[in-house]
Order: sequence, then structure tokens, then C-alpha cells
Amino acid sequence: MELAKDLDVLLRARSTLIVLSTPEEIRAVELVKGVCERKSRPCYSWDLADGFVALTQENTPLQSGADPLSALEQVRKGPDKAVYVFRDFHDAWTDKKIKRKLRSVAQELRFTRRSIVVTAPTDAVPEELRDCAVLLSLPLPGEAELGAALDQLLASLEPKEGLDEDRRGRLLQAARGLTSAQAQRVFARGLVSDGMLDESDVALVVQEKKELIRESKALEFYPVSAAPSDVGGLEVLKRWLGSRAGAFGEEARRYGLDVPKGIALIGIPGTGKSLSAKMVGALWGLPLVRFDVGALFGSFVGESEVRTRKALRLAESVSPCVLWIDEMEKALAHGGNDSGTSTRVFGSILTWMAEKRAPCFVVATANDISALPPELLRRGRFDEIFFLDLPTLAERKAILAVHLAKRGRKPESFDLQALAAASASYVGAELEHAVADAMVAAFNEKREFETKDVAASLKRLVPLAVSQRERVAYLRSWLLEGRAQSASFAEAAQAKDAFVEPKA
Repeated sequence: MELAKDLDVLLRARSTLIVLSTPEEIRAVELVKGVCERKSRPCYSWDLADGFVALTQENTPLQSGADPLSALEQVRKGPDKAVYVFRDFHDAWTDKKIKRKLRSVAQELRFTRRSIVVTAPTDAVPEELRDCAVLLSLPLPGEAELGAALDQLLASLEPKEGLDEDRRGRLLQAARGLTSAQAQRVFARGLVSDGMLDESDVALVVQEKKELIRESKALEFYPVSAAPSDVGGLEVLKRWLGSRAGAFGEEARRYGLDVPKGIALIGIPGTGKSLSAKMVGALWGLPLVRFDVGALFGSFVGESEVRTRKALRLAESVSPCVLWIDEMEKALAHGGNDSGTSTRVFGSILTWMAEKRAPCFVVATANDISALPPELLRRGRFDEIFFLDLPTLAERKAILAVHLAKRGRKPESFDLQALAAASASYVGAELEHAVADAMVAAFNEKREFETKDVAASLKRLVPLAVSQRERVAYLRSWLLEGRAQSASFAEAAQAKDAFVEPKA
């Protein structure tokens, strides 16, 4: 592991206080122990219940260290090159006296070859300790570690049927994003229920992962259900996505292709940005994870930044996936009244988008372009920026057909040409509403609804392009000025020709 190498370098460089952030205490202790054993360094663990416990064979016995202060005093007098793993010590450093003692000991150890490693579930370190502490984060286990945990479980429970390589691979891929303990727990449930691991257990692992992501508050699993046929129009966007469907595979890596970074979908509300994000997951067969930026903000100092890092790490751990950032302008919605928290959160997201190596394809949607800084939309963060405009005549026909078919009606039974002509400047959400409203009117009259009902509903509806004419015109200026690619037209000239001024 890269982290083991980093830890070894820090110990040899005489870093005296290392904070190892992870919810997996056992893995963290084993990591430190392994590094010490390879380098023949004494290693001890300490906690409030058991005091000091030797982790390596050649250790010199230490006094118990019944409380944090006496434990730190033992570190001061300990053997050369010793590494001390302090468990749950983040609870103790809220005490001013203990915090002062830890800081003093860490400063004194600079002239020795001894180090303290604190395992903690978060990377929140008191301000007074930041100068002498080095922060490390233990990533969630990869497929190799999960495979080892699975093998250990299979050896102990002896399933009645063997696990072939294909099913094993799908099971481990589904388990990415879980801790070792969580993965072992869900594997064990599957084994105990029927004595073997099969396809139903892959679904069980996915369900466990959904629960985990739901607990993060900022991430949410979405069912992959919106096929390209469920989205009317947007042919350029569909072709672009189709051409990159194989870019996540091993063959693309051997060819030298980069993993696609993502797309930005900007445009008028109701034109299908969210539906398009769901379509990407279905088209590529990847899990869709929604990133709620608004849920990142907490009331405590540093809480929002910690939530952001945790959510992004979790998104990477379930990759390959489609990460849907809905209404990304919300990241800056707190403005300047939050001591710069929203700016730091947004900056963390921007940096991650530019530097991420995990195959997380970002689909970011936005309605309010004026709230977005120019550095967000530069190349390197997104592969392409698409503008979703008011649907054309052909697209309105397609959208109406989709919504009629979804409601069990045959589109050819309706005069789609007339309805599309009567709905110039209507967005997809408004066309869907018109179909639903027409059904209600006909149902109340106890008859089947028809073209005239949809037409009447369209007449009653005031479209957004009319009620918010100035805002819509401003949004459309992005496309007409060539600052984004049309999701419907391959050439900018075609987009200009299709521009229709909304009727009052």
C-alpha cells in the first residue's frame, strides 16, 4: 500500500505526531504494526482500558499508563525507535492539560527516533496541535484487501458450493466502498442464509452500500432507470455519451485513452438536465450517486470541510460510477456570511474534480449561471459543457410521445404535430404537466383523453419562457454567444437558426 510507504517515510523522517484518520481502527493498527515489523521497530498500542500493550515481539515492557498524562510520560522515557499507537486519543485532547502535554512531548521527540500515531475516526485536529501533527487518511480497502477478507471468511464457514472467479469479481466490485468489517458482515449474512454466495448476495452487498451512502447525508444512490428512449431530443448529447460508453474499460486503458472526467449541463429549468444525468448511468451501466452539496454544510467549525472530504472519498470508493452534482450553484449559496466555509467547500470540490484519478464521471447541472465562477467551467474539470435550450418542434414531438407512452397511451393516436406547434417555448417539464393535466380533466368526465384535452391544457399553462422572459433570454445568450455546446445541434449556426423568441 502507498500509505504504508508514506508512513515509513514519515517515521524515518522523525515525524513525532501522526494522526491516522479512519473508522477502521483494526486496519490502522495492523498497518502501523506491519511497518514496524518490517523495519524492526518496537511498537506499542495504548488505550484507556488496557494501557500499553506490546504489538511486536522484541518490545521492552512498559508500565501500564493508566491515564493519558502518565501514558505520555511513558512515551517520553520509552525505548529508542519505538512507535506508540494511541487509540481514541482524540477524545482526550479536548482536555487542555492533556493537549498541552501532548504538544510538549511531540516537540521533545524531535530529538529522538520515537513517534506517536493517533488513530481517530475524523481528521479534525485541535488548532494548537496542527503545527506538530501530520495528517494521514487510511483509504477504504480495495479489491485485494476485500478479497483477503472474503477468503478468510470462506475458510472459516466452509460454504456448500464454491465461488467461481466471475461471481467473486462481481461480489468484490459490489463491495467497494465498504470497510473490511462491513464487507465481512454482509458476506457472512449471505453465507449463513443459504450456505453459499450467489447473485442474490451481490444485490445484498449493493443494498448495504446504499445504506452506507445514505448515512453520509451528502450522497444518495439513485436507481438507474432512465434509458435514452425516455429522454426526448438532445441527440447531440446522446451521441456524445454513446461514443464514450466504452471509455471506462480495460481495452480503452491499453489504447491510451483517459478516463472521461465529466460534463456540465447548463440551461433553462425543466429542460431535462436531471433526467439526462440519470440517463448517463443507464446508458453506461454504472451506478448513479447524487451529491447533495447543500447537505455538506454543518454548524461546527471545520465540519463542512470534513463532510466534503468524506463524501468525495466515498464517491471514489464506489467507482466506477456517475456522480451527479445537482444544482451545483448551491455550493456558493451561503455567500460571504459563513466565514468563507462555502468558498473552501467549493474549492475542495473543484480541486478534486481536476485531480481525481478514480473513474468517477461527474454530471454537474446548473440553472443559475451567474452564480458560477469562471474557473469551474474551464477544460480539465469537464470534458464538455452542454446547453439545454428550449426544445425544438421535433424535440417537443418526441417529448410528448415519451410522456404519452409512459402513461400507457399510443402516441400515434394523438396529433403530435399540432400539439408541438402549439407549444413553442414550452420546456419538457411543462409538456409533461400538460399531458398529466389533460388526463385529470378527461378522467373527471369519465372518458379517454385526446389531443384536444392536451391542447386545452397547453393554453391554460403560462410557460417559464414567458413568465421569466428576461432570465430565459440571459441563459440562452450562453448558447448564442458560443460559450457552450448545444445538446441538440452539432453546429452553433443551427442553434441560432432554431432560436425562437417566446410569445407573450
